[in-house]
Amino acid sequence: MAAAKAQDDADKAKADAQAKANQDLQTRLAAAQKQLDDLNKLLAGTTADKDKLDRLMQASSAQLDELQKQKAAAEARAATYRSLTEQLRSMIDAGQLSVKIRKGRMLISLPNELLFDSGSAVLKKAGTDAVASVAQALAGLSDRQFLVAGHTDDKPIHTGRFPSNWELSTARAVTVTRALVAANMKPDSLGAVGYGEFDPVVANDTPEHRAQNRRIEIQLQPNLSELPSMDDLDNSAAGK
Repeated sequence: MAAAKAQDDADKAKADAQAKANQDLQTRLAAAQKQLDDLNKLLAGTTADKDKLDRLMQASSAQLDELQKQKAAAEARAATYRSLTEQLRSMIDAGQLSVKIRKGRMLISLPNELLFDSGSAVLKKAGTDAVASVAQALAGLSDRQFLVAGHTDDKPIHTGRFPSNWELSTARAVTVTRALVAANMKPDSLGAVGYGEFDPVVANDTPEHRAQNRRIEIQLQPNLSELPSMDDLDNSAAGK
């Protein structure tokens, strides 16, 4: 009887020890699972942070590339401006033309008084010589397109050939364009347009100001390499 009780006590002690060991194991397993869960959360957060950092780095790199492109384009425009100014210096100093930036476009402006008689679209000898000199200066810009624009003051004209200043300014622009071609510029690099009195550089309030508005502008069109690609525009529109 005593032996049986002793065995029961021993078995109970073993069962209690096993239960305690199981409980300890369960506690350790729970702690290990929590630690694993915490580590997974940390790793997930690190991955998210890394992805965000990668996106920021990519955006910064793209922005830097774009700024570098803009800087290179600006430097190229400045170099072109300096080159034209240097080549045409004698004419600039003589008041025969000016090289300027207007409405974001680089252009050469020639006064109508140098080129044409009043109400006429026929180049004078001095005008033909001036246009030939300009053509020579533009010869080195073989990758450019040019727009020849005619402008008048606000005094109306009404003749059989020129019903308004639009017709007069357009005819003068075409005349200068033909003269540029005759001076060996490529026809497919040129266009002509007439603005009449509708694009003045100053108010038409004095004879001197009207003289400034009567002009021919030879505009350098933007180089295609300086313009954003369609992919860039699509990405910008999509907010990428």
